Amino acid sequence: MDSATRQTEILGRLRVDGHVDVAALATSLGTSEMTIRRDLDTLAESGALRRVRGGAISLMTRGEELPFGLRAVEASATKGRMAAVVAGLLRDGEAVVVDSGTTGLAVARAVAGRRLTVMPLSVHALPALSADPATTLLVPGGTARFGEGSLVGPMTEAALRGLRFDTVVLTCCGFSARDGVMAYDVQDAAVKRAAVESADRVVLVAEAAKFARSALVVVCPASSIDVLVTDEEAPADAVAALTDAGVDVLRA
Repeated sequence: MDSATRQTEILGRLRVDGHVDVAALATSLGTSEMTIRRDLDTLAESGALRRVRGGAISLMTRGEELPFGLRAVEASATKGRMAAVVAGLLRDGEAVVVDSGTTGLAVARAVAGRRLTVMPLSVHALPALSADPATTLLVPGGTARFGEGSLVGPMTEAALRGLRFDTVVLTCCGFSARDGVMAYDVQDAAVKRAAVESADRVVLVAEAAKFARSALVVVCPASSIDVLVTDEEAPADAVAALTDAGVDVLRA
């Protein structure tokens, strides 16, 4: 098991239990205690946990999001597969909004070089989308959130509302059929709403873990979603409810 997979597993246990034990992790993950300690030190440097004697405790509360760099290693292979599915949904010539976050970055990389007009909502996506002249890059104004890189504020919202897009590729911090799409940050949620309102089609990309999470701000109801791209671990009852509501669900 590589370090990214181990650290993703550790984060998952922290979310559920709030604490982890070095010896127990070493046994369950089939590695040495020294390796687990190194993983915990790496995660501590990212701000996700605090090291304590024999293990670690979570520093993340319900209303907080993990740092961008840490989320980038969480389910990275799954995000890549979902991004490939999203890329297959887009037709050449479309105008597309690509949301922020690590899943949005995976989508931006998957569509880079395509004959599309793309407005990314994160500065992290700019290098990939500006590398090939086949892709027309639209850069909105706004303020880049420190560390996160997402573009927020009135300028970003105005840029979205002044244009019409074929598709918005939306990401989220949490999602459920009952509560809809959720985000941790109020400004980020406002930008997401503006993106949804500016597009003819809304494609939500959310791995199974997002179904188990709640966040502070509701972006839009589930009824606003046209297509959900998720993974094979998505809960069957939630998928069935969305399908019954007319959402096209695709698994990567």
